[in-house]
Amino acid sequence: MNVYVRDLTRHLGPMGIQVDVYTRSQDEHVPHVLHDLGYGNRVVHIPAGPETPLPKEELASYIPEFANGILAFSRSKDLHYDLVHSHYWMSGIAARDLKMKWDLPVVHMFHTLGMMKQRVARTDDEIEGDYRLDGERQVLQFADRIVAATQAELAQLQWLYKVDTKRITVIPPGVDLSHFYPIPPDEAKEFIGIPPCDRMLLYVGRIEPLKGIDTLLEALYRIRQRDGFDEHPVCLAIIGGEADASQEHLNVEMARLQELREKFDLGDFVTFLGKRSQDTLQYYYSAAEAVVMPSHYESFGMVALEAMACGTPVVASQVGGLAFLVQDGKTGYTVPVEDPQALAERLMALIYDPQLHARMGRQAAEFARNYSWNLIAGRILDLYRQVLEGYKPAQAPSLAGDSSRLSA
Repeated sequence: MNVYVRDLTRHLGPMGIQVDVYTRSQDEHVPHVLHDLGYGNRVVHIPAGPETPLPKEELASYIPEFANGILAFSRSKDLHYDLVHSHYWMSGIAARDLKMKWDLPVVHMFHTLGMMKQRVARTDDEIEGDYRLDGERQVLQFADRIVAATQAELAQLQWLYKVDTKRITVIPPGVDLSHFYPIPPDEAKEFIGIPPCDRMLLYVGRIEPLKGIDTLLEALYRIRQRDGFDEHPVCLAIIGGEADASQEHLNVEMARLQELREKFDLGDFVTFLGKRSQDTLQYYYSAAEAVVMPSHYESFGMVALEAMACGTPVVASQVGGLAFLVQDGKTGYTVPVEDPQALAERLMALIYDPQLHARMGRQAAEFARNYSWNLIAGRILDLYRQVLEGYKPAQAPSLAGDSSRLSA
């Protein structure tokens, strides 16, 4: 979501749209206003509660303070906005207060849906509280337009939340093709520090049960049981979480996965790399034989799009946005969720057939060009104009020229 907001803002700037991105301050040592999005666009850190990271269940109580902080900042700068674009349900609740105060339309994007996460939750920690589900319903009542990432999300909103689809517009996230593009594998491998002859599968994402990494480890175990790595040796690199098992606050799921690695005797095949900078991911994608996303739920699947933009096939669960994004048999493969045998077979197909791998890689990069942020930002801007044309405030704004401002 952070990457989405950042990249959308950076591409709206050249279109003459100024954006202020409001977020809760989590570090008192970080300046409250940062100009790092270009074209005069700002990130404004609003103090709301302690300026430290907080558990999500505690954040909701600070939403009114957050909204009041936005109002105070805008008054101090004498700012006048045309439209509010909120992201995630908590920001949507804050946008309700801004809508009432400013008499402006609100465009909202959830990015993930609480009721969908409820349906696939594997542990008590993954179960979303009623406060989130109630908050999402409130946002759906007052938002002027909802942006869904895929047709799957539109169907989920209609089916689970009973939303009038006339207020929903499907616009996928974009990918920055100036950053994510095919890098020659030997150059990418040199950058990340592996020999050019080594072959690597890659997982990138959060370390939590709904991501299905345990299914991926079992798939590798099945490949090894069939001596599948003897003639075609390959390793798995996992990016995300904390790699050091000795850390005091080790992610519980990370510990479970490391135990599975040992149980399946995959110590020589699986490496936990921990976090990696977004600025270096294009090297890891380009160095990989395939990016694997065995998730139980993905509203869209930005990692899949970034990987394909780098010319890397994706093997993913046939769920949510991934079922629409990954073109089965063309840019990669989709497999049933929690099916390690099907996942193993598709991975072997890519590993064993260099021509298939090369063809899918070329097709993946070509497909990703349809999601260039230049195109997607244009569609978002068209949506803003449509919403403003249908909105009837006391003094109708016009979203055009350098004087237009957007609050995100």
